[in-house]
Amino acid sequence: MTRWSTQFGDVSEVLPTKQPFWDRPGVLADKALVEASLNSLYSRAFFLAACHQQSEDWLFALPIASCGLKLDNEAVRVAVGLRLGLDLCVLQECHCGCRVDVYGVHSFVCKRAPGKTSRHHAFNDLIARGFSSACLPVTKEPSCLFGSDSKRPDGLPLVPWSSSKALLERHSNVSIG
Repeated sequence: MTRWSTQFGDVSEVLPTKQPFWDRPGVLADKALVEASLNSLYSRAFFLAACHQQSEDWLFALPIASCGLKLDNEAVRVAVGLRLGLDLCVLQECHCGCRVDVYGVHSFVCKRAPGKTSRHHAFNDLIARGFSSACLPVTKEPSCLFGSDSKRPDGLPLVPWSSSKALLERHSNVSIG
């Protein structure tokens, strides 16, 4: 008791009976020691993310495939690798021109990532189905917005502007950027 009080501070006269009370100061000291030894921003970010209170909640999700909650082996590999800060891929150049590091974090922010648009469209479909099931009118953006250069106008209103014509029109010979 003297050694514990010397290291972590005095204990009140009524001794706590729960083990976490006794463990917490030592765990926090060890956490601070590990955090101080981290030498890169990535390792620090991974460590702080793993220490967050709800960071492991995804592990408790029931694997229900019909709800999209079943992860395949690759998704589990990436999730665990990201949580632990492991190398997930090799150094390479992305098709957008940016450099991809061994952590593969660029794929989360790349505007040309292959899964990004499919997830976006799947989410839009989910929202549209929700509105439809509530008997609310839904209009999704038309699929003809993209030109041959894979660019699209930003802010194209779905409601016609005048005489059933859009405020903006997409012309294949005009580059919008």
